[in-house]
This record gives sequence, structure tokens and C-alpha cells, in this order.
Amino acid sequence: MITAAVHSVAACLRAAQLQLHKSDSARLDAEVLLGHVLNKSRTWLYTWPEKPLSPDNYQTFQQLLARRETGEPIAHITGEREFWSLSFFVSAATLIPRPDTEQLVEAVLDIVNVGAGKEIGCSTPQRMLDLGTGTGAIAIALATELPQAEIIAVDYSAEAVALAEKNRQRHGCDNLRCIQSDWYDALRRDAGVINQFDVIVSNPPYIAASDEHLQQGDVRFEPRSALVAEHDGLADIEIIIAQGREFLASGGWLLLEHGWRQAEAVAAIFNRCGYAAITTRQDLAGNDRVTLAQYKI
Repeated sequence: MITAAVHSVAACLRAAQLQLHKSDSARLDAEVLLGHVLNKSRTWLYTWPEKPLSPDNYQTFQQLLARRETGEPIAHITGEREFWSLSFFVSAATLIPRPDTEQLVEAVLDIVNVGAGKEIGCSTPQRMLDLGTGTGAIAIALATELPQAEIIAVDYSAEAVALAEKNRQRHGCDNLRCIQSDWYDALRRDAGVINQFDVIVSNPPYIAASDEHLQQGDVRFEPRSALVAEHDGLADIEIIIAQGREFLASGGWLLLEHGWRQAEAVAAIFNRCGYAAITTRQDLAGNDRVTLAQYKI
């Protein structure tokens, strides 16, 4: 533990790094937590290493370090996480947005010819659906990049929808609507909701219940309903692909994040359901992570 006599930024960070030695990102964790306590950037911490902490800030920092020592995710401790260079409120009711999921956003932007790749090339879609939106990160990233688009974001969890709406308001996305729905169900019931889309995107549950990684890292603190699916993690993906045909406009695209070993199985489901132009993209580590396909009626 950091002794009460040590209060400078630099000394607190050094001692905190030792305290969090079991974390693979101990120094970064310490900097993020101290920056959160002081409401300062990490750059400020490096610029002012000799600045003293007040007793209250010191005590708060200690409390946050203790929570991190138990393995609690940094995002849950601070209540925020960055995604697509935007800051999002997070909670234990949803998945924590991860950098790999930005591949979904990039793939959509490539489809509409505004991304760097532009490898697909089609007319700019106006109607988009984000299934299982959680914090709303994917939908809000798209809404900020494509202000002309009409976007619906749905989630089964009322808590998740409330959080996504909070984030929607935070970023002023007037072209986005957040609603509660079990996948596509609300789109069938509510005549006032768009039910034909040019793009459907989803980061659904795709982890098998027996996967050992569920007992490791941040996922221990995240809702199982947002992580685990039956049929070796493919059950929800099968529903999204099969029922997506009802909600895609002719020539529309469906994009899915999946496990790094599931690309072949996901592509097979797309093929079985009559989709074309099936393509898999890799994540930041070079693993298969996103598969997309086009549906032509």
C-alpha cells in the first residue's frame, strides 16, 4: 500500500504500479485511475509529477486501487470507456466497448464509401440497425460519422437501453433512436419503427458456455447474457442471420463480430441463408473477427 506520507503524483504512481503488479497493464491502470480522481489527463500527470494529492484525493485513489486489485475492470471503476475516440458511460449491465469492435464501424464506413478501404463500394445507406447495442457505442460511432443516416439501436436489457440513450444524449445524436427489443421483435410490433434497413450490424453473444476465458479478466464482471450463446456460441448469430433477411432491403448488408475461431462457421450460416459477397475481416491482432455479407432479394 502507498504510505500516508507519500502524496506526490509521481510517487503515488510508482507505488500504485507495484500494488497492481498482477495486472498486465499496471502502470496504465494507475495513470487512468489517478487521472480520474484528479480529473486530469495522463499528459498532465507526466507534466506535473511533483504535484501533491490532497488527503481526500489520496484516500479516493487508495479505494480505487483496492477495487482494481480484485480485478474489477477499470471502465467499471471510472464509469467510462473510450471507443472510436468518443467517451461512453458504462455500467455492469453491458459489455465494455473494446478496440477490436471498431472493426465493425470501419467495415460499415467502407461499405458506404467513406472509410479508408472503400473496397466494397455501394450507394450510401440511409437506414441502419444495431442489434444488442449495449452502451450504444457502435450506433453512436456510426451516427456521428454518418449524420444523414437513420439509425435504430436495440437491446433486450432495459438497463442497457437506458445507458445507450444516456450516451446518445451525451453525443447529441439526433439521428439515432434507442429501443428495447429481443433482437428484431419490436420491429415487427411497432408500426412507427423502421423495419427495412440498408445495414444491420451486431456484436452479439458468441462465447460458448464452456469457454475457460469466462473466468478470466474483465469478462468475469460483465453480464453473461451479453457474452454467452448456445450452440457453441453460434445460436444468436444464427437467429440474426436467418431473421435478418426479413429486415434487410434488397442489396443490404449484415455485419457481425464473432469469435476468432468462428469465421468459417459464420460464413457457412450466411451461405446457407442465401447471402452473397461473404467477407471476413481481421482484428488488431490479425485474428478473424468480423464477417459481413450482402442479401439480395
